[in-house]
Amino acid sequence: DKVLPELIEPYELRAAKLREFLEDVKPSLCYDIVPLADPFGPSVTDPDLQCLVVSEETRRGGEAVNRKRLENGLPELALYEIQLMKDPEHSQNEEEKISSSSLRQRLLGTLLQPPRRDPALPLHPYVIGLTGGTGSGKTSMAKLLGQLGAFVIDADKLGHAVYAPGGLAYEPVVAAFGAEILNKDGTINRKVLGAKVFGNQEQLKRLTDIVWPKIAQMVKERVREADAQG
Repeated sequence: DKVLPELIEPYELRAAKLREFLEDVKPSLCYDIVPLADPFGPSVTDPDLQCLVVSEETRRGGEAVNRKRLENGLPELALYEIQLMKDPEHSQNEEEKISSSSLRQRLLGTLLQPPRRDPALPLHPYVIGLTGGTGSGKTSMAKLLGQLGAFVIDADKLGHAVYAPGGLAYEPVVAAFGAEILNKDGTINRKVLGAKVFGNQEQLKRLTDIVWPKIAQMVKERVREADAQG
């Protein structure tokens, strides 16, 4: 019985978060995100599928998919089983397998500390950097701080804006990597650009040397804006 709040979010929101995650992990990855209107989805009708990733708890579902495929005259899929880590300290309403949501909620109370008053620190602008891997809670903490009155600067959003036509990095990136990275409407195709740089350290450094200073410049401008607003 799943209790993760993400499971009751609207489909479009879940799909958007998944796209963002996949782009973070590997922008050059080719994928389709497909809504499932039944327990099987395209797995029992798509002749191009070759493999299905399952866990110990979903293996029976994978075997059911293969039975359906055989009924539909399609070849069986290879079932690749991944092992799930068990959580020895899970509570009654948490899953037995390790869930990042459960662990984050459990740890939150042990990590909070009262604000430290330091006369050497300026009153404003007081800049807090939120860092961490995907799923570590940056968005939730930024939302909470924003509700408390903080001026939130989303570096991911700046990272997208910097590539947009008119953005600070748009012309330098096009000049460096060629017009073949452009869509018909003139926007930069991030997948095509990603394919050029990922796996190529020299090209990746060439891109980051252009983009990162521009994002830093935008962040500093937002900090000045926050300071002006008090």
